[in-house]
Amino acid sequence: MTNKRRLITAAIASTSLLSTNFIYAQEEKLLEEITVTATKREQSIYEVPIAISAFDGDKLAEQGIIDIVDIGKFVPNLNITQFSAGHNSSSNPFIRGIGLQDHLITTDPGVSVYVDGVYLGRQVGQNWNLTNIERVEVLRGPQGTLYGRNSIGGAINIITKDPGSDPGAKVSIEAGSRDRLNGDFYADVALSETLAFSVTGGFKKRGGIGDFTNVPNASFDVGENEEVFSRIAFKYEPSDSFRLVIAADANDGEGGLRPYDTLIDEIPTGSLFQAGFRNSDQAPNPFDNATAQVDQTVVTNEASGISITADWDWSETLASKIVASQRESEYQAGLDDDSLEANFLAFPEQGDADQTSIEFQLNGDLGSWDFVSGLYYYEEEGSNSQVNTFFNGDGPGTFFIGQEVESYAVFANVGFDLTEQFRLAVGVRYTEDEKDAETDVGIGLFTNSAEFDEVSWDISATYTFDNGNSIYGAIQNGYQSGQFPARPFCLFGDANCFFASDNITAINYEVGIKGEWIPGLQMSAAFFYTEYEDLPYQVSTTTGQGFATTNLVVEQTSVGFEWESTLRVTDYLLLQSSLGLIEVDVDEQDGVQPEAPLTPEVTLSIGPEFHWTLESGAGITARIDYSYRDEMFGEPSNDPGRFTQIDSRELINANISYQSPDDKWSLSLYGRNITDERYDNARLNTGDYVLRILSNDPSEFGLRFSTTF
Repeated sequence: MTNKRRLITAAIASTSLLSTNFIYAQEEKLLEEITVTATKREQSIYEVPIAISAFDGDKLAEQGIIDIVDIGKFVPNLNITQFSAGHNSSSNPFIRGIGLQDHLITTDPGVSVYVDGVYLGRQVGQNWNLTNIERVEVLRGPQGTLYGRNSIGGAINIITKDPGSDPGAKVSIEAGSRDRLNGDFYADVALSETLAFSVTGGFKKRGGIGDFTNVPNASFDVGENEEVFSRIAFKYEPSDSFRLVIAADANDGEGGLRPYDTLIDEIPTGSLFQAGFRNSDQAPNPFDNATAQVDQTVVTNEASGISITADWDWSETLASKIVASQRESEYQAGLDDDSLEANFLAFPEQGDADQTSIEFQLNGDLGSWDFVSGLYYYEEEGSNSQVNTFFNGDGPGTFFIGQEVESYAVFANVGFDLTEQFRLAVGVRYTEDEKDAETDVGIGLFTNSAEFDEVSWDISATYTFDNGNSIYGAIQNGYQSGQFPARPFCLFGDANCFFASDNITAINYEVGIKGEWIPGLQMSAAFFYTEYEDLPYQVSTTTGQGFATTNLVVEQTSVGFEWESTLRVTDYLLLQSSLGLIEVDVDEQDGVQPEAPLTPEVTLSIGPEFHWTLESGAGITARIDYSYRDEMFGEPSNDPGRFTQIDSRELINANISYQSPDDKWSLSLYGRNITDERYDNARLNTGDYVLRILSNDPSEFGLRFSTTF
């Protein structure tokens, strides 16, 4: 038995001991329970038979959380990295060893991201601004029935504040080192007893981390980022039985290519080394970039969308809901892979995607019975193109890939209270997907189509004690449709290689406990075992004609343990903590043992929070957050000769805030990554060179001021 397995066993044993000793703990609750909508109905977080983390939107800034990437530092067995096309606004979540580090239109993430029930299909542009947020929920494990689309690893739900729920206005401004300047406002106005609206707007600016040494007049520095964003929502509620919310959002960002460098000397057989280039030909500072290609220095991202949500309560027992949305996005990015002044490897890129989704729900509460059911439709059309590419000094060339998707699903989840304490729930979802893809790698247009269908299901049992604490067991089944290769330069040698992989399926077995088992200790613990079939790992190589990405299809098994807790140590001190342990086993492929990429075996966070009330009535809050992510690999291989091991990292944020006696304003001093930890976000070995994607978050210190009206 390995040390990590012993650690998992010990953790489970201690959890079992805790549940045995404190099942009949006194009913006094010292900490507030969180209400979530993970099962598409409002429930206490204690009652949900899912491993779930929830973050209060008003408290995110105190933990140094300003976007979705920061969420990945504090959730067990969650790792969110940024890699896609060297873009600053991408997010690539991995939950329990499942995710995707690519962004091209034929690839689908293994972790789904939702905003107010609307699925976000693309990785670029997913780094959502967390302003005007009610709550963020992270659901771990396959969510194959209620969140069916691309959620075999889990789902991230972002829930915005409801218009009319928090009347007034709030303005915040943040300024700090690295030319940080953020500003945002939120206004919630009741126009009448039946009509309310809210409006959010803001900007984010952060300076660069390095220079483009051979482009002295570059528009942006390496890693620099500027973004403006807005959202407006109207709620019409003419009666207690009907509610309509119409929301529109948009963001526009631009900046400099994110920091990275290229390892050349480590691959002496590679094309760069053979052409006479060396590591020393790059910028001496790895956070600088020696490219001379002006069109590779700038990244942009624009996205917008509109959604309509309508709720009808037909009776005390029956209700329906419609969530309809249309979204579009486009970006400019790409990498000059060689990081050199010479134009040897350059892949300037543009992409776009339009999506439409409609979900109809029919929900009921019949006393001992309740159900959530519905129909779902999703359509997406998008493309990625690279023009004036250079490969091994040859160019300019072109590359294009496009895809149209239509997806249909019907789902139902039924719960039954056998007793006041014991609940069973069963869910099922049937999905059909149709994909039409096309590509041109320089030898003409190739097209192909594929159809997929699958039945997903889950079953769970929850026992809730008289004091509100609970234990649960669940079996969850998930599905993801097959995928066409992202960069099919294999067509030069095999005219039939442009085909989709088989359906990806997952089955997860999980047991857990939740509640305040000891007065002042709010906790949850879960043990899981998950099997994945036909899971595609992306493998990228250079060929004689281009940069190719193909799918290595594997069988994967994951076993792990997760713990989250909030402990009230004293009236003045809270201690939050999380721990994730995972061990992944992948079946051998042709004598090679693959490795789950971007999956640390240990994830840990600890956050003490101090509260003081002054004689004047003012309050002071101080918080320190420590986050640890174990070493991992940037590709599906643990071969040390491939140079893709990513070292472990430890990040520390700090925040101290003064709240005025009348609660009208606050002033905070913050520090993010206060020890200035520099780490790799990702690594990719192409066989000719190793791309090392560097973090874009050095230490930062500043002030944040907020006021309400």
